[in-house]
Amino acid sequence: MAGPQLFEQVFSTIRNRYVDTLTDSALFARAARGVLRELDDPYTVLLSESRVRRLNERIAGTYAGVGLQVDVRDGWPVVIETAPGAPSHLAGMQPGDRVVAVGGESTVGWTLEEVLRAIRGPAGSSVALTVDRGGQPLSFTLVRDAVHWRAVQHVALFPGGVGYVDVNAFSAQTAPEVAAAVDSVVRLGARALVLDLRGNPGGLLEQGVAVADLFLDRGQQIVELRGRPGVPPQVFADSQPQRWPTLPLAVLVDRASASASEIVAGALQDHDRAVVVGATTFGKGSAQQVYPLTAGGALRLTTARWYTPLGRSINPPAPPSADSGAGEDAARTDTIRPRFRTAGGRTVVGGGGISPDVAVGDSALPLPVQVLARAMGRHFGAYRDALARQAQQERSRMRTPDDSVTAAMLAAVYRDLERRGVAPPKAVFDGAAPWVARSLGYEMARVAFGADGEFRRRSRDDAALLRAASLLQQARMPADAFPKSPP
Repeated sequence: MAGPQLFEQVFSTIRNRYVDTLTDSALFARAARGVLRELDDPYTVLLSESRVRRLNERIAGTYAGVGLQVDVRDGWPVVIETAPGAPSHLAGMQPGDRVVAVGGESTVGWTLEEVLRAIRGPAGSSVALTVDRGGQPLSFTLVRDAVHWRAVQHVALFPGGVGYVDVNAFSAQTAPEVAAAVDSVVRLGARALVLDLRGNPGGLLEQGVAVADLFLDRGQQIVELRGRPGVPPQVFADSQPQRWPTLPLAVLVDRASASASEIVAGALQDHDRAVVVGATTFGKGSAQQVYPLTAGGALRLTTARWYTPLGRSINPPAPPSADSGAGEDAARTDTIRPRFRTAGGRTVVGGGGISPDVAVGDSALPLPVQVLARAMGRHFGAYRDALARQAQQERSRMRTPDDSVTAAMLAAVYRDLERRGVAPPKAVFDGAAPWVARSLGYEMARVAFGADGEFRRRSRDDAALLRAASLLQQARMPADAFPKSPP
């Protein structure tokens, strides 16, 4: 038995016989969720009205608020960053400010969700914030406005003429922002470029296509979408000449690079336009459409799978069947991934994300750090808070983002943990001291010099970025960026 008769019979029996009384509307809602769950597709879901609103904000890159990025530290909301030009930035709020009250109500113990809900609101409305800055209370009354979070947060020129542009989202203005950022770093003297897509979860497919379009030749294919049987595939190809045809290019990716990020990396890799550096990407090779529902909210539905110009699908391989040895299947995963040859003669693979040309990073934490994390256990948040407190202590003494972390500073962090009764064994803390110092240095740079200062400091220790820069420093043309195969 199948079809409408099965559904009607099951529905009627549950409605009339189930131990708990359920309304028809509740049963239909559960039936709809059950259908989606049975599709075994994590990207096909029902979206509540609030989730639709947040999705639209991510797509637009704009929301109504004051432009604060906050995190909870030591039980209090702390400002991590202010959006340039946003009300909080124009009013003079700074990274490291502890938000102690919103609307006159203490924020101690608030969750991050509670903080964001209290600070956000309709454009034109106001919110009163009280912050503690180094023991000095300061009051701000901010008028909420449309806030745009830039897709490009950092632009830099590194030694050897290597430019750097990060892309953290594919929202409505990503491609124009990337083009403007690359133009700016070229004017500064860049003769090669690192495009950083690490941690970028994707967004608008059209913007991924538009970013790839900036670096490819007219007519070169970028991505192909294949829908259900009988529906012709949709092919996206480059429509404009390259903006910077002689610029050697490296693309940084990691396990959090997904969707539109993978479209860009895959297209540039397939056409031998960029050397991909980092770790294998997430592997989201499907496209979704959002359909509004009359009852409220929307249905986000997978309508196609996408393929790179060489025909690669980057969806993960199917899980092992019940009658096969899981260990044996896992051992064969890398050997059964389909191989493709680029026009330049390089081998690239499909299935399971975009694999880098040069693998760097994403390795396990160093053993001393793992030991420290285990020793801190559920008190690890207190360790992070101790770093934040020490960074605040050093704020006024910082002269550059690269100022050294001293043994005295580390000793102060350990004494802080001792006073709070959560200190790990001293030998464990000392064993992880180089990594503790690195984390404290990042926090100090952020508190004293903002996100740009923290980025500058982190870039010194960024293995993937340093490897990409070394490949590009010797490159005169795009093809020179690829590592030479051993003879």
